Amino acid sequence: MDYYISTTLNESFESARSKVEAALKDEGFGVISEVNMQEKLKDKLNVDFRKYTILGACNPPMAYESLQVENKVGLLLPCNVILQEIEPNKIEVASIDPFVSMQIVDNDELSRIAKEVKERLESFIKNLK
Repeated sequence: MDYYISTTLNESFESARSKVEAALKDEGFGVISEVNMQEKLKDKLNVDFRKYTILGACNPPMAYESLQVENKVGLLLPCNVILQEIEPNKIEVASIDPFVSMQIVDNDELSRIAKEVKERLESFIKNLK
């Protein structure tokens, strides 16, 4: 079972990043955190690494609803989305599958919410093309 939803874009990293943020917004998500792994790995380990950014995406109403039914679900939030440069002008975009990740929590109401979030993230990925 895959734990992610993904697609590949044939464009620059910067262009893909803009497209990702716009598509997330269209599905009700905002980016609340960002980790530039290329910079972090260079800084912490002095190694060169491909362009790789982790975006923490959040749909506030769905996050709030999730926290109401499971108070420790914040350990699994936000929904991470990655952009990684496979080769120049070939960018993989992947999102966590929240339905799969939330299966570790035994809560039927949370599973229902996670299914809806998954549908929105699948739509986000589909609309990138």
